[in-house]
Amino acid sequence: MQTLSVHIQDDYMQQFMNFVKNSHSNITISKDKNLELDPYFYERQQELHQIRADVKSGKMEMLSEEQYEKEIQQFFSELEK
Repeated sequence: MQTLSVHIQDDYMQQFMNFVKNSHSNITISKDKNLELDPYFYERQQELHQIRADVKSGKMEMLSEEQYEKEIQQFFSELEK
């Protein structure tokens, strides 16, 4: 079995549902709670996993809380200039 995300035009929805109803032995429809809450959930999840992998490999530096505070203060003071 394979899972797909399908985007359906509003005016085609009834025809699509009729097709699914006629093919009910081969198609199962279920709502993905993650996509209901955030339409970009899986893209964000993939990006987060990549960031974590980059931090672990040393490709990306992770700042300590103190370093972060210093850099954000410097950023805001440069904005105010």
